[in-house]
Amino acid sequence: MRIFVASLATETNTFSPLYVDRSAFESSFYCPPGAHPETPTLCSAPVVAARRRARADGLTLIEGTATWAEPAGLVSREAYESLRDEILDQLKAALPVDVVLFGLHGSMVARSYDDCEGDLLARSRALAGNAAIIGAELDMHCHLTDQMVEAADVIVAFKEFPHTDFLERAEDLVDLCLRAARGEVKPISAVFDCRTISGFMTSREPGRSFVDRIKALEGREGILSISIAHGFQAADVYDVGTKVLVIADGNLPKAEILAAQLGHEIIGWGLGGAVPRHFKPDEAIAEALAVAGGPVVLADRWDNPGGGVAGDSTVMVEALLRHPEIPAAIGALWDPVAVTFCRAAGIGAEISLRFGGKAAATSGRPIDAHVRVRATTQDLLVPFEQSWVSLGPAAAVTIGDLDVVLASTRAQTFSPQVFTDLDVDLSTKKIVVVKSSNHFHAAFAPIAASIFYLDTGGPYPSDATKISYTKARRPLAPLDPNPWL
Repeated sequence: MRIFVASLATETNTFSPLYVDRSAFESSFYCPPGAHPETPTLCSAPVVAARRRARADGLTLIEGTATWAEPAGLVSREAYESLRDEILDQLKAALPVDVVLFGLHGSMVARSYDDCEGDLLARSRALAGNAAIIGAELDMHCHLTDQMVEAADVIVAFKEFPHTDFLERAEDLVDLCLRAARGEVKPISAVFDCRTISGFMTSREPGRSFVDRIKALEGREGILSISIAHGFQAADVYDVGTKVLVIADGNLPKAEILAAQLGHEIIGWGLGGAVPRHFKPDEAIAEALAVAGGPVVLADRWDNPGGGVAGDSTVMVEALLRHPEIPAAIGALWDPVAVTFCRAAGIGAEISLRFGGKAAATSGRPIDAHVRVRATTQDLLVPFEQSWVSLGPAAAVTIGDLDVVLASTRAQTFSPQVFTDLDVDLSTKKIVVVKSSNHFHAAFAPIAASIFYLDTGGPYPSDATKISYTKARRPLAPLDPNPWL
């Protein structure tokens, strides 16, 4: 059996001023055929899963390009088309193949292409033919489009948020596609549109129990796979919003009934039913001080680089500077210029430094402070499940009892190593602020006395009712009342 696998992914915030060209992919993660490491990245896990399965089963695997750009704004047309065509040329050269596998994200938007993944899958189908099995792994924060579902035989999305299961879901994808190629199963997909912009975390209820239950349903009574596409609200595209995808073994009515049942359950939670409370900066600090022990972790969700924004907001830095008596840490703020200054000055240097607050009007003001350079590194490399993420050259600076981690590459604060690898001892801190929506949770929860979520006012567009959508299908909650009637 011949299998082709490739990966092309990013998450597009169409309202972000951070535009993406090909160099953004090449500098973030770019592996030509055969060069992918043995460890997976978030969206390239099918490469690793297929490689392991091919070795175990004696299959012929042809690897294409695997590349990823950190979430940001619109991808240039030239960047998308050049990478797409590079992969399609590799697929064409590999033909004939029995299975085509892709590691995608599901919310990549380029100029002139609102559905990059659907476009890539449709063109792949035209090349590989109807006899080939085409499968794709998606991030759960995807826009599940008709074009994607029609072009692919199997789509499997992450189930966990934080995304701790990307390799496990890739293994599910590979297994299901191989079974389909051997004629053991006949995947048939049904989609239920919840007609709502919503989502849930699996680190809390009701999401935790819901996902545990859908996992238990898979592999029973002809149900092959269940995926929840949460959508990505910071994108002005037609298919923004939550959908349920059920794949059954040759039984469309069964898939349709289950998709509708699960979708109505999500709708029944209400728009705020699965969302944690968010605190303004001073409220969050007061809540943290009321908690016995520490550290208390505060998640700056709306300045999360994983949402396509800069990660350079200083709103919480200013709030903590108003409380010099509180031992605290915050990171990682994106400011490559400030990092360059700190590394040039050297560890132990005391310098005047301006940092942060540059990317957007809602990113706060640049901080001007006299700082001590605590530590620097050429490459701040931190773990995220089975993968490693580089924040590039980085530095930690100290202002009184506040430690600030500055990084040259935008990335979420996935792990305490963002701090500890720069000599910041979190056990001495009352408050630790992380630039992340929820991916921090798995690594930080074991050391946190408590966790709270922040509302710092942006720059991520957190309130869907205030987003100027021009392309979203309507009616759609919370933009319209009762879109289900």
